[in-house]
Amino acid sequence: MKITTKNLILRHFEETGSKRMFLLDSNPDVMKYIGVPPVTDIQESLHIIKMISQQYQDNGVGRLAVIEKESGLLIGWSGLKLLTQEINGYKNVYDLGYRFLPEFWGKGYAFESAKASLDFGFKDMNIDVIYAHAHSENAGSNHILKKLGFEKTGEFTEPDGICYWYELKRKNFL
Repeated sequence: MKITTKNLILRHFEETGSKRMFLLDSNPDVMKYIGVPPVTDIQESLHIIKMISQQYQDNGVGRLAVIEKESGLLIGWSGLKLLTQEINGYKNVYDLGYRFLPEFWGKGYAFESAKASLDFGFKDMNIDVIYAHAHSENAGSNHILKKLGFEKTGEFTEPDGICYWYELKRKNFL
């Protein structure tokens, strides 16, 4: 699977991306609002990539590696995931997520990749509702979700604080 936007290529993860994934998942600024500690070993990142690859096979969808066209670098991930474990009372629903290296924050890449992922979910997968959640203190993610048209429909508590729960219906997509 490959989705191309103006500045980005979204594609399936490959094990060769483990070094860049480690840069992402070991960065305390990136992991600040995730609720899990930064990874400390590149093998953890390789395991995460294998887990995501398994999701492609099991569910037909999973987070996608985001490659910046200009540099050719893996700069983060974005995309849909089938929630197979319950979050905020929801299970077996599609969740939008994204995570980027700090040097690529503020360039509009999270919005651009998320919009492309939503377009794929609503048009190609024919999903009626896509969900998302963000830590209440993560101003950047909350702003992006609202800009994409998501509606905050609830809150839930995680060990590291309050998270906002969002939903976007196909009929309300940009």
